[in-house]
Amino acid sequence: MPPEGIMPSLAEELDGLTIEGVLYERLAESAVRCFACGHNCLIRDGRRGVCKVRFNAAGVLWVPHGYVAALHNDPVEKKPFYHLLPGSSALTFGMLGCDFHCDYCQNWVTSQAMRDPACEGVGACVRPISAEQVVVAAVRAGADVVVSSYNEPLITSEWAVEIFRRAQQVGLICAFVSNGNATPRALEYLRPYLTAIKIDLKSMSDRTYRRLGGTLEATLSTIRLAHEMGLWVEAVTLVVPGLNDSPEELMDAGRFLAGVSPDIPWHVTAFHGDYRMTGTENTSVATLLRAAEIGQEAGLRYVYGGNLPGSVNEYETTFCPSCRRPLIERRGFAVLSYSLTQEGACPDCGESIPGVWAAPSPGREAAGAAGGSLRLRRAE
Repeated sequence: MPPEGIMPSLAEELDGLTIEGVLYERLAESAVRCFACGHNCLIRDGRRGVCKVRFNAAGVLWVPHGYVAALHNDPVEKKPFYHLLPGSSALTFGMLGCDFHCDYCQNWVTSQAMRDPACEGVGACVRPISAEQVVVAAVRAGADVVVSSYNEPLITSEWAVEIFRRAQQVGLICAFVSNGNATPRALEYLRPYLTAIKIDLKSMSDRTYRRLGGTLEATLSTIRLAHEMGLWVEAVTLVVPGLNDSPEELMDAGRFLAGVSPDIPWHVTAFHGDYRMTGTENTSVATLLRAAEIGQEAGLRYVYGGNLPGSVNEYETTFCPSCRRPLIERRGFAVLSYSLTQEGACPDCGESIPGVWAAPSPGREAAGAAGGSLRLRRAE
């Protein structure tokens, strides 16, 4: 700790909000191997992982715990999840740090903390809190979903599991919003507590992924494995002009997802300049519509356009793939109409629509209440 009267640095503050991690193994000479993300960092004593928030002290891996840097109750559509309890709210918490360093990150103030000196002041947003208090906040807000987001949640998996374990006890659904740079060990650790995961498919170019701080294969493997594990998966591609917007690359992305499952919802969303890419033009409506059309041509049954509400025609609406009846109409994050049956099927032709469709049971009024389970109906 710094001398009395001296404000701690961001690193000192965060290092004081840690516990021993779970996703690691001890090695010789006080080194450790971290399994929280696809970097599988070998961390020597006194050093940090790529994420900068998991560190080795005397052969023990210390990981973030007991705080939030952001806590908001959002529409679940904002995550975005379109096939997970549409119209519900999601109490979303985030910490600091990321294992990527995307130049266009829209949450860079929190994600690039400990890496970019411009983020040093974000320490003022750090709020010590218990897992129970997070769940109480979710229940009081009327949320049906608790989501780990804003920074990369894989690198704070232990804290998420502590919250999710308590959230499940009161009938809340738990979800991740991730870059997908996971390890099988991390997904196995999270699986008992997660219902859904949103994964960014940033590009189909390994060169682009390495520029952003990861590898293409790690993300593709995570999408495959998450689906195989039975998690509800939705994928997002931020369409960035000049980076990943060619028809060939978009088709490759759509075909990959369709090859895993044609029922994976693919959100193609519009880029706007941020962080270190303020000079790049914003994604046009025409480009976004073309991307959505390519997703359908690739064989995906549920393709959505995001970040341009009211401008992407039918790509905000969930249609029955058999009879084309509009089932869930949206504008931005608002659900305008909802026509699915209780079983999650089209009321006209009976086609089952894959997703998590449920309504909260009555009586969940406080964390720890006996009532509060969710009845999930998922079409495979």
